[in-house]
Amino acid sequence: MISFARSDQSILGRWWWTVDRWTLAALAAIIGFGILLIQAATPAVAIKHGLDNFYFVERHLLMLVIAVGIIFGVSLLSPRQIRWLAVGGLMVTLPLLIATPFIGTEIKGAVRWIHLPGLSIQPSEFVKPFFAVVAAWLFARQCERKGFPALSVNFSLYGTIVVFLLMQPDIGMTALTTAMWLGQFFFAGLPLVLVGVSCVVGVIGLFAAYYTFPHFTSRMDRFLSHSGDTYQVDRAQDAFMNGGLFGTGPGAGTVKLTIPDAHADFVFAVAGEELGLLWCLVIIALFAFIIGRGFWRLRHENSLFVVLATAGLLIEFGLQAVINMASTLRLMPAKGMTLPFISYGGSSLWALAFGMGMLLALTRKRFGERE
Repeated sequence: MISFARSDQSILGRWWWTVDRWTLAALAAIIGFGILLIQAATPAVAIKHGLDNFYFVERHLLMLVIAVGIIFGVSLLSPRQIRWLAVGGLMVTLPLLIATPFIGTEIKGAVRWIHLPGLSIQPSEFVKPFFAVVAAWLFARQCERKGFPALSVNFSLYGTIVVFLLMQPDIGMTALTTAMWLGQFFFAGLPLVLVGVSCVVGVIGLFAAYYTFPHFTSRMDRFLSHSGDTYQVDRAQDAFMNGGLFGTGPGAGTVKLTIPDAHADFVFAVAGEELGLLWCLVIIALFAFIIGRGFWRLRHENSLFVVLATAGLLIEFGLQAVINMASTLRLMPAKGMTLPFISYGGSSLWALAFGMGMLLALTRKRFGERE
């Protein structure tokens, strides 16, 4: 177990006594569940592709090592450094997002991936955490009213991101980004009248998406009518029925043999069958704990930037988990969104690592330090 004296003034010593170790423990537990479920779900996928049984397991562990390094490295930074990291990250990833509809690769009717030599990335995943912090900084600057056109820049960034997300198209990511941005707007002092207007605009946007994007129309129709191609969702329901209260045991499930995305979008179904209801509730509780703990750490925070940035990162993290699990449980239309730190995936895993690293950095104890 890691142990440092309270008088230790080294970088690691200061980090250990200022970082939120409860959040670290919950995050480590989620990562542990992810390793267990990836080991259970991916051998069947590897066999279907003619690969070695543990091909995806080894790749996931390698990507996870990099992700843990990102979390630790970013969590060492100060709030000021986090702000500049986010600005620099957005300056790199936003042009990639803009370029994606034109140079990206189409997969299942959507263009969300850019193939680089030896690597495929999904720019929208990285834009999420960086935009959350940059938007928080701009909202904070607007509240300070120092003459900088922060709100105009904020609106422009949000509008640009939404336009190019819709061009992919990615309705789920658009909704997630919008919810995060409006949440920060509300915490920054958005009038309640505008909150109501935003809700109405959101509903109108959903109707517009329904009549504009055929794939979204298809998913909504299948969700509302429970007919058509609902194969993956039906198998997910079977998995929870088979798992019952205590599950069939790690590796003993069968749903991973029939669901194409059992290791990614539908990994929660594997958890439902092999771990059972009780352990699924533990996983849900861990996500809820991280979100609740993050907001709890803000109760004495004096920096508006830190409050807004942390709130945005927590909203993104929590909503992504809710969307994935709700889709698997047929509580909302199916959406190709990963379960944080549990689903297999490189771009998503590393982007989440940046988000959690920034969250840990922003919620560290600061004694007499000005943001």
